[in-house]
Amino acid sequence: MKSLRTIAVAGLIMSVAVQAQPKSPFTYQDLLMLDRISGLAVDPAGTTALFNVRATDMEKNRGVSTLWMKDLVDTKKPEVKVPAGEGGASDVQWAADGSGFYFLSGRGEGGTSQVWKADAKGTSATQVTRLPLDVQTYHVAPDGSGVVVALSVFPDCAANAIACTIERMKAQEGVKSTGTVYDRIFMRHWDTWKDGTRNHLYYVSLKEANTQPVALMPGFDGDCPTMPFGGSEDFTLSKDGRTVYFSARVAGRTEPWSTNFDLFSVPVTGGAAKNLTGGNPAWDAQPVISPDGTKLAYKAMKRPGYEADRFQLQVMDLATGTVTDVASNWDRSASSLAWSRDGESLLVTADDQGSHRLFSLHVAGKERAAGPVAPISHEGHIDAFAQTPNGFVFLKSAMNSPSVLYASGPSKPMKDGKEAVHRWRMIDDNPMNLTGVNAVLKDKVFGAYEQFSFPGWNNETVYGYVLKPANYMEGKKYPVAFLIHGGPQGSFGDAWSYRWNPQTYAGQGFAVVMIDFHGSTGYGQAFTDAINEHWGDRPLEDLQKGLAFALGKYPFLDGGNVAALGASYGGFMINWIAGVWNEPFKALVSHCGIFDTRAMGYSTEELWFTDWENGGSVFTKPANYETFNPLLHADQWRVPMLVIHGDKDFRVPLTQGIGSFTACQSKGIESKYLRFPDENHWVLKPQNSMQWHTEVFGWLEKYIGGGR
Repeated sequence: MKSLRTIAVAGLIMSVAVQAQPKSPFTYQDLLMLDRISGLAVDPAGTTALFNVRATDMEKNRGVSTLWMKDLVDTKKPEVKVPAGEGGASDVQWAADGSGFYFLSGRGEGGTSQVWKADAKGTSATQVTRLPLDVQTYHVAPDGSGVVVALSVFPDCAANAIACTIERMKAQEGVKSTGTVYDRIFMRHWDTWKDGTRNHLYYVSLKEANTQPVALMPGFDGDCPTMPFGGSEDFTLSKDGRTVYFSARVAGRTEPWSTNFDLFSVPVTGGAAKNLTGGNPAWDAQPVISPDGTKLAYKAMKRPGYEADRFQLQVMDLATGTVTDVASNWDRSASSLAWSRDGESLLVTADDQGSHRLFSLHVAGKERAAGPVAPISHEGHIDAFAQTPNGFVFLKSAMNSPSVLYASGPSKPMKDGKEAVHRWRMIDDNPMNLTGVNAVLKDKVFGAYEQFSFPGWNNETVYGYVLKPANYMEGKKYPVAFLIHGGPQGSFGDAWSYRWNPQTYAGQGFAVVMIDFHGSTGYGQAFTDAINEHWGDRPLEDLQKGLAFALGKYPFLDGGNVAALGASYGGFMINWIAGVWNEPFKALVSHCGIFDTRAMGYSTEELWFTDWENGGSVFTKPANYETFNPLLHADQWRVPMLVIHGDKDFRVPLTQGIGSFTACQSKGIESKYLRFPDENHWVLKPQNSMQWHTEVFGWLEKYIGGGR
């Protein structure tokens, strides 16, 4: 296509034809170099937003994060890098009075991560805490009088755990032996061998100089924040700043089997922590104080040992201790949680039929009964949100867009006469894009996608997505990448990913099919529960029927050139179908997949997971572990397989990947093993991710064609 541009040359007006630059397909090389927005924080007045932007430094093989500021009043002003953020700034939290913002940085003397405070414009920063240990995360009291910090300490230290921890660390520096003795089996977790320390909370006064931090969890055998992915959402302070509420699990020797996290309260002056949810033997999490300070909202599961149980919403009256279920009939599992500004609703994100939407759950007010659940966002994935006096500011992504910062006008329940009509305006109806981050994407072509449904296992409705290649041409057939998600309680839906991104396959000339099989989240708890003790039959039936349905419905899918790929549970399914359903596939990719379910039950770290999924432990129900064991069907393997595994993967131990590769090699099946000695269950380093994508797409192109 040509466009006309008018130019002036020596006083003459000339019109010349200018060839518009063609757009190019979005590729995995583009994916790795995108700037990633996260860490949204909006000031109390709703006038300024802060967020982190992570850029990729391929030469140094790492991400580089900077702090940015956006004016929410004069939105035409471009976002600016915050000077106070130079030297590193993460975990940003605004002061309650809007006078400035706090953040974590290791820029100070000694290089430890400490709390800093900047003025509201971000022009200067001063150090707030000066502790000898890294601050993991924190919360500042509403009146600014103190800060609660999380530190990693040895819990068995009797008096001053901070000083004791420092002494032990120094003593270890001179020890030349490398052996470590453990007396509990939860000796490693995710990608780290345990060293005996725990994350504990401390209160640091910001009004009184030279005071010692107050231990809020002395001797507590457990972590807050929880390891390895917990954060500041695991604890909070009361409105008067005198009480800390936190979620933690008493570990003991039951830690590998327990999902019994409870909510505790403790004064900032110290003392014994009070268990507020001791009557619930399952998971209680994410305490949030109401705007008036009288109530505590939190998420709660009901079934002990089941990490994928539905997170229901609870509200506790702090004066009486009375707990009320909120929207107990709402068949979705809550993710992030906040109170609305008026304190009459809970704002909650949750998976919902392939999307991750924002909902309002009405809480009984003075003159109204509890109302229904109301969705206040459409398709896509709400990554973060903040309700302000002027509306909503939020991060949202989709299958064709990384996370983008948006603003939306006021959205609130409307009244119809005396009755309250719980109806909110959707925040993503024509939202305002606030940033110019990743402007390069305007020159990229993405694959068009749509959701479809079909009758799956038990004739129940199952959903999936199909994605066209970026270079799609009508009437042409394209090789198919059949992506199988992990979890298994997860979803491949309308969201953006920096690891398993279907648009990178579309950019290489592949069509993509993804099925949210039984066990996936966002379709009701019964749908999620259906996979329990059924890893290899019900989801397999959904995958078989879903692929057949897609091949029949979409003529651009080349059913003669299909490859299946998956990670974690998806890797298990690749290993499973390699023996029981290999007819449709010309190539397989198994990333960190389970090869031997019985060995998995002996060697993984979070045993509550394998015990629940198999209906018992490997010791008490050994036969259950053989029902869907890929190892027992390896004699039927025949399809070329690329096996990928990280040495630091303790969730699915390294020998599982080696076992898959050994089976292939022993049978003479074309196969490769891609080993990452410095990666865990995921591939995180930029250069490693580049190699991962290069090997995977090279494997697909070899066996099913494609490429650009």
